[in-house]
Amino acid sequence: MGILWTIIIGFIAGIIAKFIMPGSNEPSGFIMTTILGIVGAFVASFLGQALGWYAPGEGAGLIGAIVGAIIVLAVWGMIAGRRRV
Repeated sequence: MGILWTIIIGFIAGIIAKFIMPGSNEPSGFIMTTILGIVGAFVASFLGQALGWYAPGEGAGLIGAIVGAIIVLAVWGMIAGRRRV
């Protein structure tokens, strides 16, 4: 059940992160933004568990997932920007 909640929270976080960080280097597709948001939620969950903020098996909250999604979107924008140049 924890993975399902992480996916749902990641979906919402991806959409919110897209609105917070609009830019030309970010993925413009809805599905790609959603996938990166879910990846961000998993990254936030992993880092939170590694740092002791979350219990083992506990997923990141919405704010943690949004921060993770913003980080993943920023990294994706840097990588995608290098390929275009």
